[in-house]
Amino acid sequence: MEILEQQSEKIQEKSQAGKISILSPRLANQIAAGEVVERPASTIKELLENSIDAGATQIFIDIEQGGTKLIRVRDNGAGIFKDDLVLSLERHATSKIKELDDLEGVSSLGFRGEALASIASVSRLTLVSSTMEGGEGWSVRAEGQNMDAVVKLAAHGRGTTVEVRDLFFNTPARRKFLRTEKTEFSHLEEVVKRLALSHMFIGFQLNHNQRTVLSLKAASSQIDIERRVASICGPAFMENALSVEMNVAAEDGNLALSGWMGLPTFSRSQSDLQYFFVNGRMVRDRVVNHAVRKAYKDVLYHGRHPAYVLFLSLNPKTVDVNVHPTKHEVRFRNNREVHDFLYRSLYRAIADVRPGDEVNALASASSNISDMAPKQGSMPLTSPPEQAPLAETLVYSETLAQPDQQTGHFNAHSGQAYARGNSGHSSLNVAEQLAGYKNLHPDSSGINTESDAEIPPLGFALAQLKGIYILAENKEGLVVVDAHAAHERITYENMKCAYQAQGIQAQPLLVPVNIVVSTKEADCAENQYEVFNALGFQLERMGPESIMVRQVPALLRDSDVESLVRDVLSDLIAHGSSDRIQAAMNEVLSTMACHGSVRANRQLSIPEMNALLRDMERTERSGQCNHGRPTWTVQTLEELDRLFLRGR
Repeated sequence: MEILEQQSEKIQEKSQAGKISILSPRLANQIAAGEVVERPASTIKELLENSIDAGATQIFIDIEQGGTKLIRVRDNGAGIFKDDLVLSLERHATSKIKELDDLEGVSSLGFRGEALASIASVSRLTLVSSTMEGGEGWSVRAEGQNMDAVVKLAAHGRGTTVEVRDLFFNTPARRKFLRTEKTEFSHLEEVVKRLALSHMFIGFQLNHNQRTVLSLKAASSQIDIERRVASICGPAFMENALSVEMNVAAEDGNLALSGWMGLPTFSRSQSDLQYFFVNGRMVRDRVVNHAVRKAYKDVLYHGRHPAYVLFLSLNPKTVDVNVHPTKHEVRFRNNREVHDFLYRSLYRAIADVRPGDEVNALASASSNISDMAPKQGSMPLTSPPEQAPLAETLVYSETLAQPDQQTGHFNAHSGQAYARGNSGHSSLNVAEQLAGYKNLHPDSSGINTESDAEIPPLGFALAQLKGIYILAENKEGLVVVDAHAAHERITYENMKCAYQAQGIQAQPLLVPVNIVVSTKEADCAENQYEVFNALGFQLERMGPESIMVRQVPALLRDSDVESLVRDVLSDLIAHGSSDRIQAAMNEVLSTMACHGSVRANRQLSIPEMNALLRDMERTERSGQCNHGRPTWTVQTLEELDRLFLRGR
């Protein structure tokens, strides 16, 4: 009772509050600063965006004490006219939008006109600008306690310099929330890197405490662009990245995706190397994150995060950037269209990677590290290659079959094992195997058996180590393959394609499952009946808060039907789509593929090993097993020479 009485007293006190009044300009700006200016990093973001919108091609940034003492940004942009200097420090003063139509199609980074006013209210701000080349400009100064601005003549070249001193000097409570100098500068540096990634043709120089931390020249070629990405994300990222270039026609204009996505083997323990830009604006969006995770789901090791630098371009009128004060979030007019485009593009980019591409990438990185990024070219939205029918794929044995002598394919599902006498290792060398490879492939008549130029990407088998690893020789050096992991991926991909080709086989339940749900979930199940039916489920609404499951996909008959249906309903309500059922089916197929793949200590013959290598070169995602682990690696001759100190 005491608690209730106290709450009642507080309500009465609030109801007896004073008259409504308009806030003073200074207090209004400080409240806005609480949203826009969180720390030095958010301050530099607003200033750099203004410089970029002004058409600058070179930006110099000077920071002292992590940005709390000084933030100075100088650019060579268009500058600000004398008569507009004072107005630029007023709230909601902007040159970037005039009417509502402009807001509905914002193409600039800034548009609200709150940044300079908010920053000036919590710091000592000086702005110097010139629109002429002659070196004559004008300055204006404002402080948090006194917002009156005075314009003075100043020497300044074309462009603008904004100097912010003593951030939060008049709001000590805000200053207490700042972290150490090192932490604040790391956040600030990250903001500069993001903007440098999204605007490659602008030069950036960042100095901290009179020491140059970042010096990026304006890019003038593709090589310069790749070098900038490598300098920000690290050369290792570019050495293990796929170039993505995709365009499709959409209802409201084209959707274009470009950039780089890290190979699944270049995953990270945290999501610290993920940059996604929408029309040049760095964003963190749920639709984008879900599409990327879904594309990597089948190849990424559990708990790991992909690395990527991706740029999405679309009609500005189809994306709302006025969602959050910091402009970190956006809202797409057609979430489903954007999600599906991103997912298909990234999914195909990963699927189209073959061992040959990765070998070429390794060779490129090894021979010339300055080139940094292997170019994979455009990746069209094509269907996966034809795979074996499901009837063949699902019949497997734990012993390997003899490779098809006509095609060299690895027919693990035929059930006909090699005789024990044939499981020994062949003594054929690589040159002899290359000649045999030429005979099996008449279209390779131009192969020179005295050269290694036409050796397949994974080369030819030499031996098997401990019944686990296949040792092969290609033109780069030594290839080591995990036979079980590689065979597991091949079998899994065959099963998936075959299962999709034949459609989902449904099985009625002997005892239907009754599920008690909310009214909202029951409505969703009823409205999405066709969706569930296409997925192999038959649902029937039994009451306001009850549904009956009468049929499930045959592969999922032993799964937790109730939990699966609840999860799918949750996804449909939240996102309008769900991949839970497909993921559950893939998990079953993955388990079947794992049990049906070659086991450790199974001795393979040279023809069997070569057949497995050739199938790896043909199979999508063969670089990782079903659990995301790598299936093969290569040691180049240069790396082997370094191990044994050759050439020293």
